[in-house]
Amino acid sequence: MPSSLTPFFNAKGVAVLGASTNPRKLSYGILENLLAHGYKGEVYPVNPNATEILGKKVYPSIAEVPDPVELAVVVLPVTMIMETIKTIGDRGVKAVVIITGGFKELGEEGAKVELAVKELARSYGMRVVGPNCVGTIDMRTGLDSTFIRGIPPAGPIAFISQSGAICGGVIDFIINSKIGFSHFASLGNEMDVTESDMLEYFAEDENAKVIAMYVEGIQDGPRFMEVARRVSRKKPIVFLKAGKNDAGAKAVSSHTGSLAGSYAAYQAALDQSGVIEVDTINQLFNVAWALGTQPLPAGKRVAMTTNAGGAAALAADSLAFNGFELAKIAPEIQAKLRTKLNPSAQVSNPVDMLGSVSPEDYLWSLSNLDEDDGVDVLLPILVPQALVDTLGVAKAWIEVSKKTKKTLLACLMGERSTLESEQALNLAGVPVYTFPDEPGPVLKAMDSARKYLNRSDFDPVHVDDADRLKMAEALALTGNARSVGEYETRMMLEAYGIKNVPGDLAVNVDEAVTVAEKIGYPVVMKIVSEDILHKSDSGGIALNIRNAEQLREEYNAMMLRIAKNEPQARIRGVMIEKMAAKGLEVIVGMRKDPTFGPLMMFGMGGTMVELLKDISFKVAPLRGEDIDEMIEKTLAGKLLKGYRGSARADIKAVKDTIARLSQLSLDNPEIQEIEINPLIVYPEGEGAISLDSRAIMKEK
Repeated sequence: MPSSLTPFFNAKGVAVLGASTNPRKLSYGILENLLAHGYKGEVYPVNPNATEILGKKVYPSIAEVPDPVELAVVVLPVTMIMETIKTIGDRGVKAVVIITGGFKELGEEGAKVELAVKELARSYGMRVVGPNCVGTIDMRTGLDSTFIRGIPPAGPIAFISQSGAICGGVIDFIINSKIGFSHFASLGNEMDVTESDMLEYFAEDENAKVIAMYVEGIQDGPRFMEVARRVSRKKPIVFLKAGKNDAGAKAVSSHTGSLAGSYAAYQAALDQSGVIEVDTINQLFNVAWALGTQPLPAGKRVAMTTNAGGAAALAADSLAFNGFELAKIAPEIQAKLRTKLNPSAQVSNPVDMLGSVSPEDYLWSLSNLDEDDGVDVLLPILVPQALVDTLGVAKAWIEVSKKTKKTLLACLMGERSTLESEQALNLAGVPVYTFPDEPGPVLKAMDSARKYLNRSDFDPVHVDDADRLKMAEALALTGNARSVGEYETRMMLEAYGIKNVPGDLAVNVDEAVTVAEKIGYPVVMKIVSEDILHKSDSGGIALNIRNAEQLREEYNAMMLRIAKNEPQARIRGVMIEKMAAKGLEVIVGMRKDPTFGPLMMFGMGGTMVELLKDISFKVAPLRGEDIDEMIEKTLAGKLLKGYRGSARADIKAVKDTIARLSQLSLDNPEIQEIEINPLIVYPEGEGAISLDSRAIMKEK
């Protein structure tokens, strides 16, 4: 466990700098919380203009605060922060929470102040949470450095949030439900302590059984993935991303760039790291609570027992949508159910015991379903009725939960009359949901956690036969160009062992004829200009040229079309390439994501790529299994395997191309985008070949 973070949750003493005597001030609320929730350490208010707050002696400066003090909470104006951090550092305190705002969230000037504070804190070896945050809470030690009203019961969920307001809203929302938390950590601007630091800390804390995260942006993508891969092997991570729309994707210049927005990188990175992504804050805690209290489902077979057919039907729809199914109840179990249930009850699945159900009916049905080896998940559902003992039913569910080794999720459809029963269930570690469509996504998330545990260890593929000299020559040819055409890109691909269709650059029509006669007709002619990205749209491609006379005619016609359609374009020449045999067209590309690095893309290629959007993404470096998944997720992958009698394509060659382009991207960070479109894939054993390629370079 990173011991430098321990004082944020288990300090021997806490000093509150800027402590106020005014009950309406945030710092007063922080002192109240430190004194109200069972914290056993010392609490030291610091304020040169007061003598006592809430019965605690006030100190004029932190220099005069006695030992032990291991955590400082700062609630002072931003103009005082530099001086304050220095006095804290001189006092020897190594952990600081800066509640104060007014830093980089306000713009460039605030960012400069934040950087200066960061450098000063680092010079003292100090760890800082914030600024612009609400602090941290440990439910078991009672250390609550926030000003949030109320505290949840102790439980399995450690919550990391980049938003302090979200922390406050979550506590207010869930506090009556009795869902339990181990820690809250509001990180604010993450000047020092990041989400990855907190992940590492909670990974080693035995009280944190599951980690829930609300994140707007990851600071260091590769480090986050490395940490998350390790932590996900120990305990589940559930992740809610805010800000999924990526307007910046509209400004990029290639198929890969236009399709690979930053959210696509987040989705790929989370999946590869074993992190479970959810869509709403409600799902964040629905999933986290189940993962923190229940065993993972052994399979996808669910048995429902209910008093309401409509609720069960809605649950069944949600289960099917999320990849689960209704279990086939064994005949002998059905026979046992009939012996005690209402004669009109349905005993297949769902087990519908009708409206006037009793706690004993639920206990009987669940106990018998638990004995069925064909059942992996138990899902009792109750819609409260006037004659139903709702709390008694909840107690029956709790009794079963204590005995079963299966996953048990519950649905109590209501609110006004169900709070006491909901609290009893949650306090007993039985996740209970208000609506019957909620358990489906939860089970899907739990199944994802199970699958990740069954994955092989991270062992990325590595290509070690690249021609570094040839790659250096290709990069040198790009000069200061931002957009790089096929001529240079072909050299890059060849340096990494990716085969191109035979061809060469010609700067005039006579050179074009010479190249064509060397490689043999028929040929293709393509315009070469860094100003023209989509050649076919501009009339810059001529196919199936069969002799020198036709080549000269097509060359002159192409120059006229380009002059008309792209009058400002700078023409470097034309590429003359061998007309390739037909095959399946796919695209393989990379876009450098600013957070996670090389984002690899695969899908259907050719001119329809942006229309079809049959694509999948993974963040490099890639395991062999990652490459398999990229291919299998797409329509292109299905076609490669052979469809309705068509020949199986050379999938091995496609995998090799993806691996090589991934290695090229990792080795050469100056390349911001690179793509092969199309990569022509031939029948199994006959390989694949690049027909067209391009690259976007980092600005120099």
